[in-house]
Order: sequence, then C-alpha cells, then structure tokens
Amino acid sequence: MNNDHSLSRRNFLKASALVGGGLVVAFVVPGGRRLAFAQSPGAAPLAPNAFLRIGSDDRVTVLLAHSEMGQGIWTTLPMLINEELDADWSKITVEHAPAAPAYAHTAFGAQMTGGSTTTWSEFDRYRQAGATARALLVQAAAARFGVAVADCRTENGRVIAGNQSARYGELAEAASALPAPGDVALKAPSDWKRIGKDTRRLDTPEKTTGKAVFGIDVQFEGLKTAVVARAPVFGATVKSFDADAALAVAGVRKVVQVPSGVAVVADHFWAARQGRDALQVDWDLGPNASLDTDALRKQFAELAGTPGAVAAQAGDAAKALAAADQVVEAEYFVPYLAHAAMEPLNCTVRIDADGCELWTGTQFQTGDQAAAARILGLKPEQVKVNTTFLGGAFGRRAVPTSDFVSEAVHVAKAAGLPVKTVWTREDDTRGGYYRPMFLERAKVALGADGMPKAWHHVLVGQSIMAGTPFEGMIKDGVDSSSVEGVSDSPYVKGTPEHRVDLHSPRTGIPVLWWRSVGHSQNAFVMESLVDELAAAAGQDPLEYRRRLLRDHPRHLGVLNLAAEKAGWGSKLPEGRARGIAVHESFGSFVAQVAEVSVERGAVRVHRVVCAVDCGVAVNPLMIAAQMESGIVYGLTAALYGRIRLKEGKVQESNFHDYRLLRIDQMPEVETHLVASTERPGGVGEPGTPPIAPAVANALFALTGQRLRELPLRVGV
Repeated sequence: MNNDHSLSRRNFLKASALVGGGLVVAFVVPGGRRLAFAQSPGAAPLAPNAFLRIGSDDRVTVLLAHSEMGQGIWTTLPMLINEELDADWSKITVEHAPAAPAYAHTAFGAQMTGGSTTTWSEFDRYRQAGATARALLVQAAAARFGVAVADCRTENGRVIAGNQSARYGELAEAASALPAPGDVALKAPSDWKRIGKDTRRLDTPEKTTGKAVFGIDVQFEGLKTAVVARAPVFGATVKSFDADAALAVAGVRKVVQVPSGVAVVADHFWAARQGRDALQVDWDLGPNASLDTDALRKQFAELAGTPGAVAAQAGDAAKALAAADQVVEAEYFVPYLAHAAMEPLNCTVRIDADGCELWTGTQFQTGDQAAAARILGLKPEQVKVNTTFLGGAFGRRAVPTSDFVSEAVHVAKAAGLPVKTVWTREDDTRGGYYRPMFLERAKVALGADGMPKAWHHVLVGQSIMAGTPFEGMIKDGVDSSSVEGVSDSPYVKGTPEHRVDLHSPRTGIPVLWWRSVGHSQNAFVMESLVDELAAAAGQDPLEYRRRLLRDHPRHLGVLNLAAEKAGWGSKLPEGRARGIAVHESFGSFVAQVAEVSVERGAVRVHRVVCAVDCGVAVNPLMIAAQMESGIVYGLTAALYGRIRLKEGKVQESNFHDYRLLRIDQMPEVETHLVASTERPGGVGEPGTPPIAPAVANALFALTGQRLRELPLRVGV
C-alpha cells in the first residue's frame, strides 16, 4: 500500500464519504438493521459499522469490517449487499474498513475476523445495507419520473419505470438528500438471484497480477525495515548486547532494544537480517530453559489419571464402567502445531505529531489499535489501522497480546523512524504461538448391542484463554475451547452415563487458537475412538455412526451424502482402503471419506470426498474452495505437523523441518453441499477437523494398525 492510498482512505473518513458525489449508506445500530443516515455531498459520515458507497460513476464500493485472508469474504459480503441492491456486479469494488468501534463484530464486540463467523454474522446487516440503498435510489427515481415508488423496479444498476430509466450513479446525489427510511423488507429466498450462485472471486485479478497489497508489500519514502533478535527461550530477557558488528553492516542505521529483544533497523530487509546475524546478545534464559515436550507429555499422562474440572456429566460413569463386561480404553496424543501462514508476520508503523498509522494484515483491529495506543500514550482514535490483504493467518494474526503489532510499534518508537518490522519464517516457527499439545484418555463401556452405555473422557492440555483478556470465559475451571467437540459431542451426550474431565496445566509455552481450535484435535480423537468402538462391536463404521446419530439429522445428512458419493462399501484397487469421519463445528456439519494407501512406508491420500451442510450456501464455489483449503491444512497436520521443545528451544524452524503438504501430494477432493434453508454456518474452519480421523480410520482398515497419535506414522 503506498502512502497516497492510505491518505486518501484517511481523508475519506475524516472529511467526506463521497467521491465525485454519491450516496453513502451507513448503519450503527447493533445488528445493522437501521440506516443511520444518508449523506449529502461533502458531509462527513459517522464511523459506520458497515456501509456501502455509490458514486456518480455507478461504482459501488463495499467496505469490509472483516479481514480478507483467503477465505473469500471480499466476494461473499458484496454478494449479500448486491442481492438486495441489484447493482451492476461489474461495478462492485471492495475496501477493508478502518479500525473503529462502530465496526465491532456483532457477536464479539470487537473488530475482528475469526471463528468462521463472518458470513453468518453479516448475513442480515449486509443485505439490509443493500436493501436500504435500493429503497433510497427508488425514491429518488420515483420523484424524478413523477411516478409512485411501487411503479419502479431495479435491475443491473438502474431504476426503471415504464419507458423511463436512470442509472444508480445519476440518482445517488439526490438519494443522499432523502430522509432515511425505517426497516425495509428483504427479498424472500425464492427471489434471490445472487445468493446460492457460484461466483468468482473479486480479488483474484489483482492477486494474480501482483497488484494486490499484502502487509509485507507496504513501501513508501523514508520507510526502514527492522528484524528483531528475539529470545531463544520463551520468557528469556536481554542481559546485554553489543551492536558494533551489526552497525558495521552496510545499510544498518540503528540498533535499539525493545521489550521483545533487540531490533536492527536498516534500509532494507537483507541489511537488517545481516545486521541481526552479526549482533551479539547475552540472554537471561529465565525459568523455561529446561522445557521439554517429551517430559511434558509424561506430566500430562500423569494428570490424565486424576480427576479434573468437570466439563460434562450425567449419571455415574465410573460405577457403570466398573460393572461393564466390555470396556474400550484408549489414549490419544497430538503435538504443538505452528500456524505456518505463507506470508511471514509483519507490521509497518509511522508515528508523527498527530498520532500513529499502522499497515498490517491483522485479524484483530480493535486489539491492535488499543495496544498501539497504550504504548504511545494515545487515544485509540489517534491510531489509524490500514488492513492489508493477509497472506494466510489461521488464527496467528488474532492475538490477544497483539504481539507482532506491539513489537513493531515499540521498534518505530525507539528508532524514531517509520519502520516495517518483519519476522522471518524461523522467527515465527520458533518464537510464535502454537496450537496446544493435548493428551486425551477415554474409557467407554459397550452394551450387549455394541452401543456406548458409559463414557469417561479426560483431556489434558493448555487453555488458550488462560492469562488473556478472555480468561473470564473460563467457567468452573473449564475452557470451552479445550473440550469443544467432546463435552458437546452427540456421542458423549447420547451416552446415558458420561463424564468429561479437563486439566489445563500451565507450561510457559504460548498457545493460541489454530484453525478450528479445539475441534482440530478433538475431532481426531472422537472420530478415531468411534471407529474403535465400531470395531469392538463388530460393526461397519458407517452403520455404527448411523445408529449413534439417528437423532441428529444434519450429521446424518452429510454422513450419508459423503458415503454415497465416495462409493462406501464398493471395491477399491488393491492396497487401498477408505475411512470415514463426521464432525460439527462452527455451526456447520462436515463428513469426509478418505481413500488411502501406504507407499514405501509413507501414507498417501488419493481421494477425499467431502459433504458439508453449512446452512444457506451464499457462494457454493467459495465453500468448495474452503473445504479444499481446510483439508489441505488438516492433512499437513495429520501427516507432518509437530513442534518439539528441547532445553527450552523449539527444534523446528522452516518448511524443511516443519513440512507442509506438497502439490504432488494433493489428493483429488470432491465437495458436495447438502441443500439447506438453515441459517449460514462457518466454512473457513469446519473442513479441517474430520480429515485426520478419516485418514487414520482408513489406515486401520488397510493395515489393522490403530494410530492414536499425530502425525500419523505407519509401522511405528
């Protein structure tokens, strides 16, 4: 993003919402259901929650309160507006909105993107924005034509009455002078023309041509680049440093100490990186210098044998288990995982007499704005946040501590210069935040019919919420994100006698939500365990699930569709087998069938059939893309992902030892949607949880080996 662009956006907010005259629709009421006002030319708008702008050139600009990080909301949210607006789709443009309280998420109270919530949280208010704008345009046209509003219709960016017609751009200025209407009726689903139709991404052209601006692309005159020498052990601090060798590197301008370490500020990245390599830092390693994941695993196993905080309970599971004739016992383990987004972390900061301006790819504008304000002694409104495109995030750019943004602000403050602070891949892999490591132990008693009659499940792993501003969400010692997919599982809740215990040890290792959060590990455990129960009962895994889920029609819907499309039970080529899994998360239901083989000791996934029920499908093309994305991400974790610590240091560093799925390993993926009229659910994350258990279950069918640990290793 160049400086001219950032200034134009700032001026737009401070001075005028109109470019060459036009109509601004803004709304501030929670839920976004009422028009706050329609602006006349030259008037400054209120800070909106979400709004659209119609220029005299017919251009419709949609401002997103959320961040586009590949999930497709750059297209989906304008689709919602245009469903009601009836604009010319070729005239739609999109911008990220600035950080402002009025853009707060309707459910979370802060401006952020995460939890697969964007589409469902905006489903009503973005349509309301389009409908309100259309109503104003129709009123303006009716006055111009001398006809009743009821005699007007809209089509492709025009208002039409008989043989009279006017473009939206012609009407925008007059419409802006009209009083705001109250609630306007939304179209019935039977009248939808855009929702439910495959729609190509609006951001594809600029991303394929290189015009798209990501955080790491930001550049303007006078901008320097910094790389920070961070602690080699979590919690370590700087005792002293020698900057002479770093300052001797050509292009290095300053070396400054900041709370996270020592920053080398230079004319460009390579000089900063070379300067950091030459820097001499003496560290106080602190209390975490002996952290070891193997030792932690042993501690977790010991905790699993003791009572924990009760997350769910019915009857007396212990008594029922003690009296049972058949009990299945299993212990599952998943490691710490890095987010490994393609774009490394970065943030550009410019501080001047008027305040501070940030350019970054962030999921958490409100938190980052507040953090910068605290560091600089400013009011939040004095911190301008320019949200760029995000080159992936998966939760890493929605940090309660605002770590990478806060660090960048500290660097710019200490340097007294505009600075872009850039993390290397190794920096983030070794010094970032991680999906928690979990050990889970279960005992399930089966009745004479093979169905569960008692279930005791113990989970041991760090809380994501503990020690953060969200700690208040922990109830009676239970972080719901740790037990989601277990304590609320239809399998557990359908078992007459059950108990779910949780231990949340603190380790000194920073943890954070990771794509699909607790569902990422708990779906692996639950769907693998149900497969174990089916085997113990001597029943087909699909039929067994059908019996367990007989009272859950949406689970059954995706389960049956995936099985049908995959040809469950049909003959496969020699050396291949299928596995199945189904899981609910983020308001959506996903089932997957994986077809696998083992080639020279390595797992090969050939085909994945995915069925999804996400309620109303706004853009089926985007849903399929997100299912594919989630499957790739989940397969990477299932086959390769792990972060290990030894003597306090993370052992993995880059893609050579923290592997991602390669393109030649990508399976064929088919996505099938269950037609639904239910409210939209999320799609950015629900594709990830089922894939690991589907593959593990296929491997059991193929080899007879039950794999209870990720990453999956056959023959180990």
